[in-house]
Amino acid sequence: MMSDKDAETARKGRFAAMVIAGTGVFWVLATFIGGEMGLSQRVRALFDLMALAGFIWALVLIYQIWRARQDNRG
Repeated sequence: MMSDKDAETARKGRFAAMVIAGTGVFWVLATFIGGEMGLSQRVRALFDLMALAGFIWALVLIYQIWRARQDNRG
């Protein structure tokens, strides 16, 4: 049986995975749709920055999970 801390860590890991997957899908679709619609480079760069923010947020989540596991170990 999983302890409450293990279940919480697993939940946070799934959430981080969903953030990464969702950001990747958003980025691919935004790039494709932006090219098809002829959006300006400025707008497409905004989508790139939004995707970058999503990936950075996912890295922060992963770091928090890693730190929590380190604290539980000791």
